[in-house]
Amino acid sequence: MSNEFDFKADFDFDEDFSEELADFEDFDEDLDDVIVRTAVLQKNNMVALLCIKSASEGAAICRVDPRENNPAVQIYDDPIKALEWYTKSLKTSRRNGWNIVYDGLPLQG
Repeated sequence: MSNEFDFKADFDFDEDFSEELADFEDFDEDLDDVIVRTAVLQKNNMVALLCIKSASEGAAICRVDPRENNPAVQIYDDPIKALEWYTKSLKTSRRNGWNIVYDGLPLQG
């Protein structure tokens, strides 16, 4: 019996992406040195996010600002410099009237 909530995909994931994913089969992920931190900020009726993900090889900072159409991502070769910019961004946001509601591990759920 068919249920109206049953989803029938338009593609076969294994068939459509098997070649692209083949390169990643031997990829050895070392997640021990990965650091992820998320800040949720609030100002007036707006909520913003500032996130950093860094590893020994580099880092990325992502900013989701409700006044912008798209998130902004900045890639860094030096994870220490990325953390410095993340910290500066939080301080600047606080000076500009944003309240830090949460600052820690990424929220899930």
